Amino acid sequence: MRHAFGLPQVLLIILFIGGIVTVTMRYASLGAKHYADSYTREQAELFLQSATEAALLKISGHSRGVGGTDCLSAVNITSPDSKFQANITINKYYLSDGTSCATAGLSETIQTEESNGMIDMTVIVTSNSTNTKILHPIRLERRSLQRP
Repeated sequence: MRHAFGLPQVLLIILFIGGIVTVTMRYASLGAKHYADSYTREQAELFLQSATEAALLKISGHSRGVGGTDCLSAVNITSPDSKFQANITINKYYLSDGTSCATAGLSETIQTEESNGMIDMTVIVTSNSTNTKILHPIRLERRSLQRP
Protein backbone atom coordinates (compact mmCIF):
# COMPACT_ATOMS: atom_id res chain seq x y z
CA MET A 1 0.00 0.00 0.00
CA ARG A 2 1.33 3.45 -0.97
CA HIS A 3 1.42 6.35 1.41
CA ALA A 4 -0.44 9.30 -0.13
CA PHE A 5 -3.49 11.47 0.28
CA GLY A 6 -6.76 9.77 -0.06
CA LEU A 7 -9.75 11.19 -1.87
CA PRO A 8 -11.46 12.46 1.33
CA GLN A 9 -8.33 14.37 2.39
CA VAL A 10 -7.99 16.02 -1.03
CA LEU A 11 -11.65 17.08 -0.99
CA LEU A 12 -11.27 18.57 2.50
CA ILE A 13 -8.20 20.56 1.43
CA ILE A 14 -10.04 21.88 -1.66
CA LEU A 15 -13.05 22.85 0.47
CA PHE A 16 -10.78 24.58 3.01
CA ILE A 17 -8.93 26.57 0.32
CA GLY A 18 -12.26 27.42 -1.37
CA GLY A 19 -13.62 28.75 1.94
CA ILE A 20 -10.56 30.93 2.46
CA VAL A 21 -10.83 32.34 -1.09
CA THR A 22 -14.57 33.03 -0.61
CA VAL A 23 -14.01 34.93 2.64
CA THR A 24 -11.11 36.89 1.12
CA MET A 25 -13.17 37.90 -1.92
CA ARG A 26 -16.09 38.94 0.30
CA TYR A 27 -13.88 41.27 2.38
CA ALA A 28 -12.23 42.65 -0.76
CA SER A 29 -15.66 43.41 -2.21
CA LEU A 30 -16.78 45.17 0.98
CA GLY A 31 -13.57 47.20 1.02
CA ALA A 32 -14.03 48.29 -2.59
CA LYS A 33 -17.62 49.42 -1.90
CA HIS A 34 -16.48 51.31 1.19
CA TYR A 35 -13.79 53.18 -0.74
CA ALA A 36 -16.24 54.00 -3.55
CA ASP A 37 -18.79 55.34 -1.05
CA SER A 38 -16.11 57.37 0.77
CA TYR A 39 -14.95 58.88 -2.52
CA THR A 40 -18.51 59.80 -3.53
CA ARG A 41 -19.23 61.32 -0.10
CA GLU A 42 -16.05 63.40 -0.32
CA GLN A 43 -17.16 64.63 -3.76
CA ALA A 44 -20.55 65.57 -2.29
CA GLU A 45 -18.90 67.53 0.55
CA LEU A 46 -16.71 69.43 -1.91
CA PHE A 47 -19.77 70.14 -4.08
CA LEU A 48 -21.60 71.43 -0.98
CA GLN A 49 -18.82 73.96 -0.37
CA SER A 50 -18.78 74.99 -4.03
CA ALA A 51 -22.57 75.33 -4.14
CA THR A 52 -22.47 77.55 -1.04
CA GLU A 53 -19.91 79.83 -2.70
CA ALA A 54 -21.88 79.90 -5.97
CA ALA A 55 -25.06 80.81 -4.08
CA LEU A 56 -23.24 83.64 -2.27
CA LEU A 57 -22.01 84.94 -5.63
CA LYS A 58 -25.53 84.83 -7.04
CA ILE A 59 -26.96 86.59 -3.96
CA SER A 60 -24.33 89.31 -4.05
CA GLY A 61 -25.18 90.07 -7.68
CA HIS A 62 -28.92 90.26 -7.00
CA SER A 63 -30.38 93.75 -6.43
CA ARG A 64 -32.57 94.22 -3.38
CA GLY A 65 -33.91 96.98 -1.24
CA VAL A 66 -35.63 100.25 -2.10
CA GLY A 67 -36.85 100.04 -5.68
CA GLY A 68 -35.18 96.66 -6.09
CA THR A 69 -36.64 93.25 -6.53
CA ASP A 70 -37.34 90.66 -3.89
CA CYS A 71 -34.45 89.02 -2.12
CA LEU A 72 -33.57 85.54 -3.29
CA SER A 73 -35.17 82.91 -1.13
CA ALA A 74 -33.79 79.81 -2.86
CA VAL A 75 -31.02 78.82 -5.25
CA ASN A 76 -30.74 75.45 -7.02
CA ILE A 77 -27.44 74.22 -8.44
CA THR A 78 -26.65 70.99 -10.30
CA SER A 79 -23.12 69.63 -10.60
CA PRO A 80 -21.61 69.61 -14.13
CA ASP A 81 -21.56 65.79 -14.19
CA SER A 82 -25.16 65.62 -12.87
CA LYS A 83 -24.14 63.53 -9.87
CA PHE A 84 -25.40 65.99 -7.26
CA GLN A 85 -28.15 68.55 -6.77
CA ALA A 86 -27.86 71.40 -4.25
CA ASN A 87 -30.99 73.09 -2.91
CA ILE A 88 -30.07 76.25 -1.02
CA THR A 89 -32.72 77.93 1.10
CA ILE A 90 -32.11 81.41 2.49
CA ASN A 91 -33.79 81.58 5.89
CA LYS A 92 -32.99 85.19 6.86
CA TYR A 93 -31.23 88.29 5.62
CA TYR A 94 -29.79 90.42 8.43
CA LEU A 95 -29.87 94.03 7.21
CA SER A 96 -29.23 97.31 9.04
CA ASP A 97 -28.80 99.92 6.33
CA GLY A 98 -32.49 100.65 5.76
CA THR A 99 -32.88 98.06 3.04
CA SER A 100 -35.26 95.19 3.44
CA CYS A 101 -36.68 92.38 1.40
CA ALA A 102 -40.10 92.71 -0.16
CA THR A 103 -40.73 89.08 0.75
CA ALA A 104 -42.44 89.01 4.14
CA GLY A 105 -40.43 87.46 6.95
CA LEU A 106 -37.23 87.05 4.95
CA SER A 107 -35.31 90.00 6.41
CA GLU A 108 -34.44 90.90 9.95
CA THR A 109 -33.43 94.41 11.01
CA ILE A 110 -30.31 94.46 13.16
CA GLN A 111 -28.49 97.21 15.07
CA THR A 112 -24.89 96.17 14.44
CA GLU A 113 -23.25 97.47 11.27
CA GLU A 114 -20.61 94.70 11.35
CA SER A 115 -23.28 92.07 10.72
CA ASN A 116 -25.09 93.96 7.95
CA GLY A 117 -25.76 91.71 4.98
CA MET A 118 -25.28 88.40 6.77
CA ILE A 119 -27.37 85.50 5.50
CA ASP A 120 -28.69 82.47 7.35
CA MET A 121 -28.82 79.66 4.79
CA THR A 122 -29.46 75.93 4.64
CA VAL A 123 -27.72 73.88 1.95
CA ILE A 124 -28.97 70.38 1.15
CA VAL A 125 -26.97 68.26 -1.30
CA THR A 126 -28.52 65.05 -2.62
CA SER A 127 -27.13 62.52 -5.05
CA ASN A 128 -28.77 61.74 -8.37
CA SER A 129 -30.29 58.27 -8.00
CA THR A 130 -30.16 57.61 -11.77
CA ASN A 131 -26.37 57.99 -11.95
CA THR A 132 -24.77 54.55 -12.15
CA LYS A 133 -21.54 55.68 -10.46
CA ILE A 134 -23.31 56.31 -7.16
CA LEU A 135 -23.78 53.06 -5.23
CA HIS A 136 -25.70 54.43 -2.24
CA PRO A 137 -27.77 57.63 -2.02
CA ILE A 138 -26.10 60.59 -0.31
CA ARG A 139 -27.77 63.48 1.48
CA LEU A 140 -25.77 66.20 3.21
CA GLU A 141 -27.25 69.17 5.02
CA ARG A 142 -25.44 72.22 6.38
CA ARG A 143 -26.84 75.36 7.96
CA SER A 144 -24.54 78.33 8.15
CA LEU A 145 -24.32 82.08 8.59
CA GLN A 146 -22.55 83.65 5.61
CA ARG A 147 -21.61 87.07 4.30
CA PRO A 148 -22.01 87.49 0.52
